[in-house]
Amino acid sequence: MAFTLGARARQAGYGLQVHDAIDSTNAEALRQARTDTRGPLWIVTRHQTAGRGRRGRSWISPPGNLAATLLTSVDMVPPTAALLGFVAGVALHRALQPFAPGAGMGIKWPNDLVAGDAKLAGILLESEEMSGRLAVVLGIGVNVRAAPQDLPYAATSLAALGAVANAEALFAALSDEWLEAARIWDDGRGFGSIRDLWLERACGRGQPITVRLADRLIAGDFETIDASGALIVRCANGECMRVSAGDVYFGRPVHALEPH
Repeated sequence: MAFTLGARARQAGYGLQVHDAIDSTNAEALRQARTDTRGPLWIVTRHQTAGRGRRGRSWISPPGNLAATLLTSVDMVPPTAALLGFVAGVALHRALQPFAPGAGMGIKWPNDLVAGDAKLAGILLESEEMSGRLAVVLGIGVNVRAAPQDLPYAATSLAALGAVANAEALFAALSDEWLEAARIWDDGRGFGSIRDLWLERACGRGQPITVRLADRLIAGDFETIDASGALIVRCANGECMRVSAGDVYFGRPVHALEPH
């Protein structure tokens, strides 16, 4: 089966490049952005050999899983562009839901999709200023056929959830759902609506969480996300802590999280 854009994405003029194998779809998107490719362009591969995750981590993507990146150029400041990660989260959840409707999928702040407590998909947003414009690449990886093993966290795949799915069909759905989420986003003017849609799909809201920061741990209840996309944690003393970057653990006491 071939990778193709969804009908609405094709009509909207999105481009598509398909690779049999590549180091990283995000890396390729940035290389193309540096040669003045502005997009919107989807780059997808059947096999990613050096995928990247948040904070310099690797993203393992064997054949059969989805590795795709959207390259686009925006006229906005980087903090506003960073909110596109939430747009991608809404679009990806909408695309995945029909394939595994009973799997209990949700979005985990800031950029993962999980089924139960197991990671199913991840999103990596990167950007570079180039010749007076901001090139944004949104990398999306989904465990369609298999989940990586020997990870420090639980992971699952659509196949393990009993879903009849393939990367090509999922990508076509994602390209169309992105278009709808981007319409709601409206170059940042509609982030309030995107925030509401994201929170409807958020995992663990109102429940205990622990957030690992670079130098400490924060424990409390997941309250919400604010207008900048930051996580708001209500601590036991009633104080609300604002977190802009960190790793979230659900239902785990602080003493269970050893520093690493």
